[in-house]
Amino acid sequence: MLAGLDERAVPAIAVDLPGHGASTEPFSDLHGDAAHVTEVLDAIQAGGAPGVVLVGHSYGGAVITEAGTHPVVDRLVYIAAFPPDQDETVLGLALAHPEQSELGPAMRFGDDGTSTVDPALAGAVFYEDCAPDDVERAVGLLGAHPMRTFDQPPAAVAWRARPTTYVVCGADRAVVPGLQRELAARIPAAAIVEWPDASHSPFLSQPGDVVDLVGVLA
Repeated sequence: MLAGLDERAVPAIAVDLPGHGASTEPFSDLHGDAAHVTEVLDAIQAGGAPGVVLVGHSYGGAVITEAGTHPVVDRLVYIAAFPPDQDETVLGLALAHPEQSELGPAMRFGDDGTSTVDPALAGAVFYEDCAPDDVERAVGLLGAHPMRTFDQPPAAVAWRARPTTYVVCGADRAVVPGLQRELAARIPAAAIVEWPDASHSPFLSQPGDVVDLVGVLA
């Protein structure tokens, strides 16, 4: 996906949150994750960028909700993501919805306060419409995640102050589409995009659509 944006001359950065990806930092909480993104935005602003489209996926929606009030951010994009309000949490929003997803039964909980997803179930829950090679690689990259991040409200609510696009993934088995539509509908003047056949991970299954969307907004 980043290569596709690069072909369009759209500069893009995939930010690894503390404890994830290539990051060598220890796990953080929601506020620490947002602070890390804010540091990246500070550097972008210092480099003279005119504006940023800040994209959040799944739990990452809570992160951009807090970090997205940064002055360099022009627009927020939520992809099958959680945009909590000031007194809400990712976990609370998920549990309050009458239709529960398949993610809960696939989660495994450690004594250290982290959770993982059963590799035998992760492919169907996260990557149902992805190519087998992509599924194998993605499942192999899954790691532990601190549960405390799911139970913290954001310190700021950027979607109340920034133009916002919300992408509903209609075949998502991790965040039910009904919940996505409900969350998107309450964002003031949100541009709501429907991808009916997309699973939880359209950046793998239909990266061209993601590139087209972000490329137009950037």
